[in-house]
Amino acid sequence: MKVQLDNQVALVTGAAGAIGQAICASLAANGAKVVYADINLEGARQLAAATPGAIALRMDVTDEKQIESAISEIIAAHGRLDILVNNAGINTMAHRVNIDSFPAEEWDRILRVDLTGLFLVSKAASRHMLQRKAGRIINISSVMGLVPARLQCAYTAAKAGVVNLTRTMAIELGSQGILTNCIAPGSILSEGTKQLFYGENGQFNDRVQAMLAHVPLGRPGQPEEIAHAVLFLAAPESSYLNGAIIPVDGGWLAGYSRDF
Repeated sequence: MKVQLDNQVALVTGAAGAIGQAICASLAANGAKVVYADINLEGARQLAAATPGAIALRMDVTDEKQIESAISEIIAAHGRLDILVNNAGINTMAHRVNIDSFPAEEWDRILRVDLTGLFLVSKAASRHMLQRKAGRIINISSVMGLVPARLQCAYTAAKAGVVNLTRTMAIELGSQGILTNCIAPGSILSEGTKQLFYGENGQFNDRVQAMLAHVPLGRPGQPEEIAHAVLFLAAPESSYLNGAIIPVDGGWLAGYSRDF
């Protein structure tokens, strides 16, 4: 897929992770000047160094002052910000338990990154987009934000929040030229899912086939398949999409694919 993004500046949070890397590479391959933003600055720098025209910034999405400073640095370097991809997110590894046993501090940690962090970055970035009355904001939620699962109460709550925050942003900002949409990935091959499912020593490796039985395509997604959806939403041709929630899940949400 090729689209025209020449001279557009794209900020991607969580850029050092597998999905973030794929998103940045796709945007850059289509002409965008990419800003790799991540709490892992060294990882972001290594990736940006291999991407023509890219820069790397440290960004802790829970730190409003750091966000404001990073956005100011982008504007100073490029004079504009056209695309924001809110990709930074975390989930729990150690606390896969029911709500009655779920630690409050783990709830706070996940909500702070996955929902409040997205709000803070969007708040800062949208101010600059509003000055030009143009921009694209693409939020990364999850299928778990649309159909919840057991043992992940904080993550499912945060990602459901992202879905409705996307819709709120769409109706608040759309009339001023800023389009806000959301992608809801299914199970994607990443560092986290390898630790949980797909690695040989994954915590739930023995349950992989049971989980994939819900997916008509019968496999996890690749990070590049999320990046293609981001590119679609960033494309100039997607000019009448606003407030959309697009599952990229191999058919997970289409309905049960198992025989009863």
